[in-house]
Amino acid sequence: MNKQILFGLIALLTFTFGQMVDGIAMIVEGEAVTTAEIRAVQRLKHVSKTKAVDILVLDRLQKASMKNIHISEDEVDTKVAGIAAQNNVSIPQMQKILKERGTSWSKYRSTIRDAMKKEKFYKDTVAASISTPSNDELKIFYKNHKKEFTIPSTIKMVEYSTEEEDAMKHFLQTKRRKGIRSRTVTKKTKTLDPTLLSMLLKTKIGTYTRPFNTGDKYIVFKILSRKGKVQMPYEVAKPAVLKSWKQQQQGKALKDYFEKMKTNADIQILR
Repeated sequence: MNKQILFGLIALLTFTFGQMVDGIAMIVEGEAVTTAEIRAVQRLKHVSKTKAVDILVLDRLQKASMKNIHISEDEVDTKVAGIAAQNNVSIPQMQKILKERGTSWSKYRSTIRDAMKKEKFYKDTVAASISTPSNDELKIFYKNHKKEFTIPSTIKMVEYSTEEEDAMKHFLQTKRRKGIRSRTVTKKTKTLDPTLLSMLLKTKIGTYTRPFNTGDKYIVFKILSRKGKVQMPYEVAKPAVLKSWKQQQQGKALKDYFEKMKTNADIQILR
């Protein structure tokens, strides 16, 4: 057989086989699920094919449910600006960081929009079904999830301070310390105000907190290290306990909602 014809047949068979392997496995409420996606979920989440299919079916049901939820560009802009402010970076700086990590700006905005859609869907559809927990319920949750509320016993950081708000803003943008005082401090977490402690724990090592006004000056901390372990007292941990409880209940409520939806969903299995 002519080599050129042979190579052509091999190429055709390879293409056809590829189409079969990576074809559409099912259609869920008009949303396709491919065999390649199923294999990817199996590999990434280390689950069986049945579990991978279940995960993807629920994902497509979510997408179908949120088709009519609209998030405007202005809403995305506001959300992104808030995230940038929390991390003490400008929008251009955020774009640069994302690019260095291999994430395009459009992809990032799309991810934010999807998260906002889920949040809106949850508030409009599911949240009303979740009752407010009692203090006793939160205490039980805290007792059963103590590992979640273990924090470093000490935090080492550089404290930057100034009486001028503009000087602090300029420092955070340029890192030039003109007019800025600094000192290295190590704080015991059990002695810190809960609001300040929460901010210090959320800030990544090597980065800066947002500036805050103490009344007579503006202060920013740069986190150097966190050491040791200590259990947060319930009263200090309570806001975090409530947040964790809500996240757990939200996840359960959403799963229950879509599991019920799945029983009446239009699911066409193709292969």
